[in-house]
Amino acid sequence: MIKLENVSYHYKKESKILKDINLEIKEQETIVIMGKNGSGKSTLGKLIAGIIKPKSGKILLDDLDMSNKENKDKIRKKIGIVFQNPENQIIFNKIEDELSFALKGLKKEEIQKRIKQSLKKVHMEENMEQDLYELSLGQKQRIVISEVIARLPKYIVFDEPTTMIDSKGKEEIYKIVEELKQENYTIIYITNMAEEIFLADRILILEDGKIVEEITRHELLDKLDVLEKYDIKIPMQIELLQELRKSGIEINLENYSVQELANKLKEIIKK
Repeated sequence: MIKLENVSYHYKKESKILKDINLEIKEQETIVIMGKNGSGKSTLGKLIAGIIKPKSGKILLDDLDMSNKENKDKIRKKIGIVFQNPENQIIFNKIEDELSFALKGLKKEEIQKRIKQSLKKVHMEENMEQDLYELSLGQKQRIVISEVIARLPKYIVFDEPTTMIDSKGKEEIYKIVEELKQENYTIIYITNMAEEIFLADRILILEDGKIVEEITRHELLDKLDVLEKYDIKIPMQIELLQELRKSGIEINLENYSVQELANKLKEIIKK
């Protein structure tokens, strides 16, 4: 479990970006964090990942205080982060060199094993011999995700990972996230993309540095007024589900992944 207790943060002399955040993230839960630009989403993600430390309050990761320097190595093994631009996280030209560097200190056999496993999880095992500069931005992002996975973390923060990627690349990332959910990773997913709301077990809405709303996936169709209130675009799929509900067709959102929901709607529309 990740627990934030009265966490606040500001940059230098600026006013607070995050204000007294209290939050519990359960193991194996996927939370999606949404809000306008400047609401504090990415800052919250960096705090959870241990990239920055709160100015006040406490963050606990499995009862480890993230402000305690003695816990630094333990925390680093437990949590990883994927940023918007994969090119900012990539160091080497060769995929194998990139992943090997992330696993520095392990035995060669273990490194090779983890590289193969992590590339398979992001559907890139056939690209292992390619140079990274030959890959698309979406493929590079999948390599960054594999680099994080190779470290065997328990928690992964995704900070708007599809912002710079085309629609085909987005679908690949969604598929990977859904598969990681099935493998019981705990995922914190930060986004401004309306359709990515379907990745969530629970949705948090930030405004002016505060969590102003929490919505479970189950409640989503009944709380569209909340999304509208905070200028969060309602996905087209939700609008379709509303119309289907009016016609007496009820679809339980909890039963479907992003792609499965899209396929289900296509089937119904064809009928």
